[in-house]
Amino acid sequence: MGRAGSCQPELGAVSHAADPPGRGVGGHDRTERVQVQLEMDLHDKEILPGDILPVVIIGNGPSGICLSYLLSGYTPYLSPEASHPNPLLHSKLAEQPHLSLLEQDLEYLCEGLEGRSSNPVAVLFDSLLLPDSDFGFEHTSPLEWRYEPERAIPHLVLGKGPPGGAWHAMEGSMLTLSLANWMELPGLKLKDWMRDKRRNVRNDRATPAEIASYYQHYVSQMSLEQNFACGTLVTSVTRQPSSQEGSSPCWRVTGLQRREGEELGDGSTLSEEVPFSVLAHNVVLATGTHDIPARLGVQGESLPFVCHSFWDLEAAISRGELDQSSDPVLVVGAGLTAADAVLATHHLNTPVYHAFRRSVTDPELIFNQLPKLLYPEYHKVHQMMTQQQHQHNNSQQDHTQNLHRSTPSSSSSLPRYPGYLSFPHHRVVEFRPDRKCVLESDAGQRTVVQVSKALVLIGAHPNLSFLDNNGRSLGMNPEEPISCRRNPIEVDPFTNRVIAANGPGMYAMGPLVGENFVRFLKGGALAIASDLAKRQKEEAERGEGELSIDRLMDRCVDRQVTTRAEPEVYLVDV
Repeated sequence: MGRAGSCQPELGAVSHAADPPGRGVGGHDRTERVQVQLEMDLHDKEILPGDILPVVIIGNGPSGICLSYLLSGYTPYLSPEASHPNPLLHSKLAEQPHLSLLEQDLEYLCEGLEGRSSNPVAVLFDSLLLPDSDFGFEHTSPLEWRYEPERAIPHLVLGKGPPGGAWHAMEGSMLTLSLANWMELPGLKLKDWMRDKRRNVRNDRATPAEIASYYQHYVSQMSLEQNFACGTLVTSVTRQPSSQEGSSPCWRVTGLQRREGEELGDGSTLSEEVPFSVLAHNVVLATGTHDIPARLGVQGESLPFVCHSFWDLEAAISRGELDQSSDPVLVVGAGLTAADAVLATHHLNTPVYHAFRRSVTDPELIFNQLPKLLYPEYHKVHQMMTQQQHQHNNSQQDHTQNLHRSTPSSSSSLPRYPGYLSFPHHRVVEFRPDRKCVLESDAGQRTVVQVSKALVLIGAHPNLSFLDNNGRSLGMNPEEPISCRRNPIEVDPFTNRVIAANGPGMYAMGPLVGENFVRFLKGGALAIASDLAKRQKEEAERGEGELSIDRLMDRCVDRQVTTRAEPEVYLVDV
């Protein structure tokens, strides 16, 4: 299964099971004055030339949802009755209990904290939302959430699908890698929501279908819908210079929005894509990193039997193309997605070749970082990788469809896991049209294997095509494409401002900055919301007001939608 996060995965770290309150900005009284157009209670609203939104968030997965919550007036404070198991952190928070967390010095609060994220604000917020959760405790959070609409910062969240992002595309029978409470967002306990839905949390883990439904319900429950424009594809984000009238520089976000048109005779509706363009003082990149599968870049990789998505395997299984009589499936990669593919294929009794570059004992290998009792299916895959390794002889080997002709490293004459063979320290050299794949070891020895299908599952890159050069200039290494683990976007650790942006007001969060788990991406939302709140306060003190949602609606609610007739009017669904 691809990781999202997406939200991608974990965003979306999921696996096959072993078998595998409140009100939003502006309130409902305002939103009822505009025409409902699409599902999720989206509303038509005109943004006129010269109007500049305070914030546009690109991406409506958990990152965008959490940031929208914080920007909608929901504000965290230290609860007077609560205490934190870390006495130093608690004493720091208690120094100014009248200040919200958004107003405090995050760098000061982060000092001395340790956790499983390299982002200090992520560790801080995780510690406050889920104290000592890494030790298996379920301490009550010392934070209390207050709805303070006067703090709300108007914003727009753009996403290709419904709120929840990549979670809606994941297979519902899998289990999340993270514990269920690690997947929740502030203000709505996931376990309580699942209990209300009469669902049981299996092994403290949930299915992606449940998580996707939870995120979509969260947006509705917190009355955030009016901030979300779903069905939108962003095609360009550019820096807009100052106009002659003296307006400040800002960001222009353009793209297409899918809309349902007239109803056809068969009951279906004709959809159309309508261009949109909005101006924003601040742009937040929250797209996740699982849009474009990574490729090996070897000869034959575009042949029909070579796939780059777990869902291609799912489709082949559903079409009945694989069974115990099939030639082996080659799985390339040593991450959780590759492990899911091994489990799914092995479950069909289809033989599996498993090639990966690392050693099975490499501490960076994800299987060596997961508790065995909590993730038995991944422990099983790691056992297979360890106990049934390919053994080279001195000549190039050509394996036929009979997998058992290969010699496992196990001392037993019969393999413990029939139909499986791992190739550690191997890379793919070539895919051939006759469905043969050439593997090469670190020592230069080559092995040719006959396969029915090859699955290249070595990660993914985000789709940042709306930025110059796909956003490469923003990465830690500007010469390489942006990726979660190898080359995240470089940001200030306490504000999440993009270091190399070609103008102020660009932020990034979630997997784009290396946070691939939902529990930690919430720290990015806190950092951005805190920085925006402090900037808003400074601007208010200088008398520089920004455009509000109320002002927008007062100006346009009685106007006719004239986007096509008057190209200077910019229309978005909100």
